[in-house]
Amino acid sequence: MPSADSSARFGDVTVEMHDGHVADVEIRRPPNNFFDARLIANLADAYDHLQEGDCRAIVLCSEGKHFCAGADFHGESEADALPEEGAADLYQEAVRLLRGELPVVAAVQGAAIGGGLGLACSADFRVVAPEARFSANFSRLGFHQGFGLSVTLPLIVGHQRAIELLYTGKRISGGEALGMGLADRMADAGELRAAARGLAAEIAAAAPLAVRSIRRTMRGFLADEVARITRREDEEQVRLRSTADFAEGTRASVERREPRFEGR
Repeated sequence: MPSADSSARFGDVTVEMHDGHVADVEIRRPPNNFFDARLIANLADAYDHLQEGDCRAIVLCSEGKHFCAGADFHGESEADALPEEGAADLYQEAVRLLRGELPVVAAVQGAAIGGGLGLACSADFRVVAPEARFSANFSRLGFHQGFGLSVTLPLIVGHQRAIELLYTGKRISGGEALGMGLADRMADAGELRAAARGLAAEIAAAAPLAVRSIRRTMRGFLADEVARITRREDEEQVRLRSTADFAEGTRASVERREPRFEGR
């Protein structure tokens, strides 16, 4: 198999190969790393690039304070706003991520919130810092979950735990994530990348054809399931964006206060 370039760039995403067939794929939109369809397409392009080389495992990581704060509803960054007509383009690229053949270990520092949690859950494994924060905060915005979390989150933490997180939108720490199985390993912030690369290296040391075959058996259905469920997620997101509760939820988020929902 040919060697991939030791480094490459796809928009706001960089690729760097390390010894042992492990590559870092890094999002560079600090500090919050808000995503849009362009960014997720860049990630999918990076994954595709690495599949053609001698990479055997990917570390998905982010520059800055937070892993990923999801979509930017407040215009705080240069990320494209979520289109009023829906996020079909974004979710199409999310499905491309899940069709990748290489195992992915996410290194999560700071916040993985909303769609950022969905991005973390697209990985096979999550290595987290104790200070990491996770939240499926959609219900706190008057919104429906997206990015395939309707499928991926229950697979990781179980149905009951998933619906608790989705109904309440509550925030959990890195330690709590480890305890419920949302995280697989924990490391101090300064050692986070090294710990994620260590897990990726363990995977990369196994027979690569066998790993890809096992992964297809265990996760091969996931892309099609996410493609199906994101159609429903997108429809509900479009519907709920026109409600007063969504307006209140997003306003309360900007004002850093508790929302006052009225069910309309």
